[in-house]
Amino acid sequence: MAFTTSGHRGSCSSYVHHFFDLKMEVLVFKTSVESPESVKRLKPLLDSFAGKGRWNFALDDCDKILRIVSPTASPKAAIQLLTNYGFSCAELEN
Repeated sequence: MAFTTSGHRGSCSSYVHHFFDLKMEVLVFKTSVESPESVKRLKPLLDSFAGKGRWNFALDDCDKILRIVSPTASPKAAIQLLTNYGFSCAELEN
């Protein structure tokens, strides 16, 4: 099966190699998200922003850590997303 991107045809193998060439970044944030209910409220937004399964919270951590794994997610955009929903969010150094 061939994949089509930008009008070019390539093999499945070339598509897979291109996919793995993307550098995945791990973004880590301190947040004010404290409850599973809040995480549930944010889930559709974070799924849309980063992708399903590409983010998680550590609510048991004193900093209520949010981790996002993505080749394209911007720390500034993630902070704005949570801020728009009433939560504090600050990037932590990895």
